[in-house]
Amino acid sequence: MANRSNRTLVPEAKAGLNQFKMESAREVGVNLKEGYNGDLTSREAGSVGGNMVKKMVEAYEQGLK
Repeated sequence: MANRSNRTLVPEAKAGLNQFKMESAREVGVNLKEGYNGDLTSREAGSVGGNMVKKMVEAYEQGLK
């Protein structure tokens, strides 16, 4: 059995993560759709993930104050 690193560790959070991903995609102008998105370029996919990380770091830093 292959080790899947992209599995959701907290299944209850999956819907929230998907919504967060869609919001991040809209903010950076990437046309993300539900389901398969293999037609995205690496740059587009990376910009969505990068925006998500940026927002998570900002939220964490706000929590420290």
